[in-house]
Amino acid sequence: MPQYVMLNNVAHKDLRVITRYGAEFGDNTGTVLTCPTEFAEIQKEYPIFFRRDRDTGEYHAVALLGFEKNENLFLDNNRWNAVYLPAVVARGPFLIGFQERQIDGEIRKEPVIHVDLDHPRVSQVEGEPAFLPHGGNTPYLGHIAAVLRDIHDGLEVAKAMFAAFTAMNLIEPVKVEIKLNEQEAYGLTGLHTVSPEKLRDLDATSLYKLNQAGFLQLAFFVVASHGNVRKLMAMKQRRRGVQAANG
Repeated sequence: MPQYVMLNNVAHKDLRVITRYGAEFGDNTGTVLTCPTEFAEIQKEYPIFFRRDRDTGEYHAVALLGFEKNENLFLDNNRWNAVYLPAVVARGPFLIGFQERQIDGEIRKEPVIHVDLDHPRVSQVEGEPAFLPHGGNTPYLGHIAAVLRDIHDGLEVAKAMFAAFTAMNLIEPVKVEIKLNEQEAYGLTGLHTVSPEKLRDLDATSLYKLNQAGFLQLAFFVVASHGNVRKLMAMKQRRRGVQAANG
C-alpha cells in the first residue's frame, strides 16, 4: 500500500532512490502510461496506443513494452534498453501533490513533490540521494521535479487532445495481432488508435483546427509509432533465441 508524504529535506535528509530497473521495482509490465508532451520521443522507440477507462469512458495513452501482461522487452540485466525512458518510469517513487497556501488573501493550491515511502526504490543506503548534505536539492531531485512538471502538463494536454480526437471521430479500436512463428502468436485487445483513414479524410477546417491546437502532429506521431511493433517482435525473437541458447 503506497505511503505518500510531502517530501522535505529534514524528515527525508537521508532518502535515496535506487535507479536500476527490474521486476522487483514493478518494471515488468506490458504497457506504461505516456503523455502527449513526450510523444515526439516515445514514438521513436515505442508503439503508442490508447486505452479507454471502463467506468469513466476517458481515454489515456500507453506505450507498449511487450506482448504479455508482465512482459517488458526493454528490461535487460537491470537496465532499461532504450534511449528515452518514459516519464512515468523516470519519476520513480515521486508524484505531484497539492498544498493549500494563502497568497494575497486567496487560498491557492500549489504543486509540491510527494514521495511513496513504501516504494521498493526508496532506500537510505543505496541509490541517488534526494538532498545534499546541507539540505539543498541534488541534481537528481531537480531532474525529478522537471519530469513531474512534464507529466502534470502532459495530463492536461491529454484531456484536450482526446476531446478533439473524439469530436472529430478519429479514434477507433484496433486489435494488434502478432505471429512470431507457427507455435507462438499474440492478440492484444482493448487498444485504440488514431484512424489513418479518418485523419486523411478530414476537411481543411478540421485539419487547421487540429494543427493550431498542436494535435495534428500528435496524431501523426501515434500513427507513425505503430512501426515499432515490428521492433518489439524482433526484440522478442532475440530474447527467445537467448533463452533457447541458455537451455
